[in-house]
Formats: sequence, C-alpha cells, structure tokens
Amino acid sequence: MSIKLPDLDALTGRLSSSLGEVWRTVVSPGRDPAAEAEIAARAAGTAPVVWLIGKVQSGKSSIVRALTGASEAEIGSGFKACTATSRVYDHPADAPVIRFLDTRGLGEAAYDPAADIAVAEDQAHLMLVVMKAADAGQAAIIDVVRAARRRHPDWPVLVAQTCLHEAYTPGAGHRQPYPFDAQGRPVIELPGDLARMLAWQREQMTDLPGSGAVGFVPLDFTQPGDGFEPQTYGLDALRDGLLKVAPAAVVTAVATGGGAGATARKAGQHILGYATAAGAIDAVPVAGAVAVPAVQAKMLHSLAEIHGVAWDRQMAGELAGALGAGVLTRMATAFGARQLGKLVPVYGQTAGAAAAAAMSFATTFALGKAASVYLERRRAGGNGTEGVREAYEDALRNAFKMAGDRLSGSDRDRGAGQ
Repeated sequence: MSIKLPDLDALTGRLSSSLGEVWRTVVSPGRDPAAEAEIAARAAGTAPVVWLIGKVQSGKSSIVRALTGASEAEIGSGFKACTATSRVYDHPADAPVIRFLDTRGLGEAAYDPAADIAVAEDQAHLMLVVMKAADAGQAAIIDVVRAARRRHPDWPVLVAQTCLHEAYTPGAGHRQPYPFDAQGRPVIELPGDLARMLAWQREQMTDLPGSGAVGFVPLDFTQPGDGFEPQTYGLDALRDGLLKVAPAAVVTAVATGGGAGATARKAGQHILGYATAAGAIDAVPVAGAVAVPAVQAKMLHSLAEIHGVAWDRQMAGELAGALGAGVLTRMATAFGARQLGKLVPVYGQTAGAAAAAAMSFATTFALGKAASVYLERRRAGGNGTEGVREAYEDALRNAFKMAGDRLSGSDRDRGAGQ
C-alpha cells in the first residue's frame, strides 16, 4: 500500500508563516481570549481531579490553599459551579495542573450524591475525604464515600482529619514533633479526647467496599491569629499520604514546586500546565503547527508576570542567545518534523501524534524551566543568561521521562475512575 505524503512546500510555507507570527506574539502579544480559553481547556482536559468530600467548614479550602499555594481570595473566587451541589476549582486557572471537585450540601437530609458521583465518574483520580476530628456526625460523608466505592472499587481514598486543636485541652498547642506515624496513628499520648475521636473516625472508614488504598492524615491548618504554630501542621504528612495512595498524575501535580519558595512554586505549576496544554494540542494533526508555539509564547509572558519582570524584545533576544543556536535549531527542526509526521496517513494519527505530543510537552516544559532561571536572575539584577542552557537541557531530560510516565500511566490512572 502506498502512502501519500503531504505537500512539503505548503507545509513549509505554513510553518514559516506561523513561526513569524509566534515571534511577534512573543515580543508583543495581543489579548486573545479564545486562545487563552483553548489553552486552559486543553490543560484541564488532562489534569487530575481530586474529589473533595466533606461538610461545610471542615477545612477543604484550607487544604486546597496549602497544596496549591493559592491565596484564600483566589480560591474563593476560583471555584465554579458544575452541578447544583458541586463546584470545581482549576489550578492554575490559565493552564490547570490539578482540579478540585468540591461537593456541597453534605450533611443535608435531602442530599442525593448520585449527580455528583456521575460528575466524578469519568474524572476523579482520588477521593480526599475531609472530617473535623471533633465532629462525630459524619454519617452523610461516610454514606457518600461508600456509594462511590461500590461503583468504583479501585478509587483511592485519603481521609484528612482536620481542626485537631478543637479537641485539645485548654491552652494546649500542637505536639512537636508531629506525633503520628505513616498510617496516621498517634505514637505518643495526645491532648484531651483527640486520640479517641481520631480512632472512632478511622473505624468508620476501615471497612469500605472495594480494594482501593485508604489512608489517614491528621492535620490542622489555621490562621495567623489563631495562636497555633505551625499554621500548616501536618502538611508534609498530607503530601506523604498523597504519595502513598494517589495515582501518579495527582502526585506530580501536588509535588510541582513543593518545598520551593512561593514564586518558584507558582512558576513550576504554570510551566507544567502550559506544557500539558502544548502536548494535548500537538496530539491533534496540523493544529500544533500554529498552536504550540503560541502556547509557549503565552507561557513566557505568564512567567515574566509571576517573576515581576516586564517582558520585552531585548529579553526575548537574551533568552534566545542564552539557549544557544544549537538548542534553537533542534527545537525548530523537531517542530517541523513532528508536524510532518502527524500528516502521514495512519501513522500520523497514532504513533506520529503521540510522539509529537511528547515532544511538545517536553520542549515546552524545558523552555519554561530555562525561562524561569533567566527571569529570576534578571529580577535579582544578576547575569540572567548564566546557567540557562544547562537548565533547559536538565529539564528536557526530566520532561521526557515525565512524558513517558504520563503516557504509560494515563490508562492506569484513569482506570481508577472507571
């Protein structure tokens, strides 16, 4: 069977025109709401979904804030309704790396979780159950979790037992060091009735239907004026708990920028989101010829804003020079080759598209990491170009591994929601 190759002259002309337009976008972008919405939608389409299950005021928003680094105001305005009793929060909004599905109305006598389970049906990667440690009225929460696990026995469940200080004896503070083992059980005596309350909640959740992992993490996220230190008590244990029970997609999203400063963490989350959007767009034949470079341009401007630097032509040229002609040539050559490969009948719709998606994810991720190094050093007044190429090469190697893990693990991760 002969394979008809696409018109190379036409493809070359299309790529040349597109790249010229992208360079103008990199230097001086215009506002393009349609493109921004497409980037966000592409990233959201592959972002892992954490289903938050708990009563109002149980601490769900505090957990989202601690895991994402977003402000209380950002989270409060970021949740969007998706059913009458649920809402979703995409983080970051412009290129999500993780989505939080928050079920409202739990505890109400007339609440029927069927609609919310249906929303999570094809999306959820993890159930994050949030219970106030001192609240024994958790029957509605447990009923929802049981119903979900009967339908999806492989869904992992992590139980966050919150607001520990409400069960302390008067004047007591957090025990230091953190007094719980990897299974969330206390290793020393706890203040007040806390140990008994935590054990009771554990009992209610240990015989869930299904075979999916179940974990427990006691924690206490408070406000500055509450008088408890640290204010994110148990955050490391929460991350460790996620690492143990969550699918790879959730772990990657939560771990991005973990342990770094606020700026580096925010930049890392945006880089992963834009790289994911680039990979999703480049899985579609022809579309990437225009869209992927535009995604990269949007990412560069987003990163400049995060680092508090005004992006201009000089900076674009300096970043290109720091990357070097070799890197830029490889990027351009690979870009053209993968667009051509996607147009080959049969091959282009399978292996060609997958290879293009992996390449676009990796190069966008590496470009973002290199740009962050450059922008941070420019902001600090130092030599912005030092170490930029090395950062790109290191990030590219890591990104190809991430792309491979995402491809090999996507079916397994999504299987947790089937």
